Parts: sequence; C-alpha cells; structure tokens
Amino acid sequence: MNETLKVLESRRSCRNFKPDMVKEEELKAILRAGTYAATGMGKQSPIIIAVTDKKLRDEISEENRKIAGIPEGVDPFYGAPVILIVLARKDIVTHVYDGSLVIGNLMNAAESLGVANIWIHRAKEEFESDFGKNILKRLGVEGEYEGIGHCALGYAAAPAREAAPRKENYVYCI
Repeated sequence: MNETLKVLESRRSCRNFKPDMVKEEELKAILRAGTYAATGMGKQSPIIIAVTDKKLRDEISEENRKIAGIPEGVDPFYGAPVILIVLARKDIVTHVYDGSLVIGNLMNAAESLGVANIWIHRAKEEFESDFGKNILKRLGVEGEYEGIGHCALGYAAAPAREAAPRKENYVYCI
C-alpha cells in the first residue's frame, strides 16, 4: 500500500504523551507540511503558532482547561510538550476550512514521522479572550484571527489503539 495511505489509516489521537520534547528537525518538517495545506483560492489565511516554551504551554493548557470546565489539575493537552495553534484570518470566507486542513496536514505529517498527536478544540474561545489577544500582540500578529484548533504533539507513552471499524454507509456512489 502507498505510504501516504498507510499514514492516513494508521494515525490515531494520542491521550498519553511522554514529557520528551519533539526533535527540532521533526517539528520543522511538521510545520512545513502545515504550510502546504490547501486553502481557498490559495489565500493562505491560516497562521501556526508553535509553542515549545513550557511556561507558556502550561498557561495555554490552564486557559483551555478553564474554558472547557475541566477539573483543576487535569491537562487538556494530555501532557504533550508541544502545542501548535492554528488560527486563520476572519475576513477570508474559507478561513475555518483552511485552518482545519492545516491541522490535518500537521497531524498526518506528525504521524508519518512517528510523532503522536491530537486535535484539541477551544482555540476560538482562547483567542477571543484577552489571554489569546495578548499572545498575538506579543508575536506582532495584526489583523482579526479566529482560533481554529490546537495540534498537540509529542511521543506516545503507550501504543496507539486499533482503528474502530468503519461505519456502514460511509460512502455513497452514484
């Protein structure tokens, strides 16, 4: 089977990460793959914020936890040492789809390199708040952006589960 198809069939969300930092060359390759996601009319509306600083990573985790209403002490990023946050320009009509494709590329590229990953929501709420707006300001990002999602990255602490059987009537052909 084609290697790309194998990656697409084998990728699973990881909910238990080792604390080890993702290797720099792997992270760069994953980020590059994200920049090659298809975007509406080729406008490239998304941006990716790569968070490897533990202090900021923990602050983002805490903000995400509060938004979700998760009990104190629970990490919504499952201990992943790297968080890639995808945002997209609100003035581009396809921005949510564009950002979603970026996250898909990030996740599949990570899988191809043996880096475990999971999509975590609530980036929209984070970046509507002063907390998120301050991050953008610190980075010098101007314009109106919507948080699309997070791609948490790291090395799996346990083997991935088997894929669930595909549901019936998933595909219809005419």
